[in-house]
Amino acid sequence: MRIRMSVRPAMVAAATIGAAFAFASSASAATPTGAYAPFKYCPYTNAAVESCLLSQSTSGSFKLGNATVPIPSGTAVTLQGGFSFNGSTGINYDWYNAVGADTLVKTPLKVPGGLIGLVNTGGWSGVLIDLFNAAVASVNDVYATAELAGPVTFNFFNFVVFNDDPAVILPIKVHLENPFLGSSCYIGSNSKPITLRLTTGTTHPPAPNTSITGSPGTTVSVPNTSINNSVGAKLVDNAFSVPAASNCGFLLLDKLLITAGVNLKEGLPSAAGKNSAILQGTSSIAARSDVQASAQ
Repeated sequence: MRIRMSVRPAMVAAATIGAAFAFASSASAATPTGAYAPFKYCPYTNAAVESCLLSQSTSGSFKLGNATVPIPSGTAVTLQGGFSFNGSTGINYDWYNAVGADTLVKTPLKVPGGLIGLVNTGGWSGVLIDLFNAAVASVNDVYATAELAGPVTFNFFNFVVFNDDPAVILPIKVHLENPFLGSSCYIGSNSKPITLRLTTGTTHPPAPNTSITGSPGTTVSVPNTSINNSVGAKLVDNAFSVPAASNCGFLLLDKLLITAGVNLKEGLPSAAGKNSAILQGTSSIAARSDVQASAQ
């Protein structure tokens, strides 16, 4: 038995399907405009989200063990997403990750001293030391990139009010990048993250660290919008521990020796009271509904 379909119905069906795909593509391509354009990765189509957050730290530093990595001028460590109040939880706020981009944007930060400053080569000899010297001669630069290693916890009240409780709890792992270190050299992991409990208030670390103080910044409203910018916002934590580096190098033996060299030089793992994170810049918050309304 043959099943026949006339050309015209087939063309109509094809046109209908094509139009549907075109509409879906057009709808998905809609992005916020005007003053709300920076919030384009906020999950603004999710009605459960009340507000969008874009936090850009343009100065500060990370100290992990013996290594201090600054955030240089012209660079921003960016956290973005959305949140809503939840009166039924002890945390009181639900966090929603960014859509279409990283929630914690992967920003490579240059490690001072490069490989020479990062790796202790004491006891090395033969081929490995030759490879290290060749790497230093060609590509000494090492970059440290913080990556999200678990769910973000956010508290809006602690974020905008001077308060010693955490405003953001950020589990991260740090990717150390240089050809000599291989592609999987990390400090921390998804199972053993570096957990930053960042506050705008004052920290209470164990010795030898002493207290440092953050700031909610100065609130500046953007006229005719629901956008509020916290200029000079400063989030700090110096009470966290840092796990050892792992998987640095290539072959198994090289990985053992190179990883050991990184950990020895950088004093990893590093106990609480010997590390710090200082993130200062501008944090912007906008009503999710207004961000969505601006999308075209």
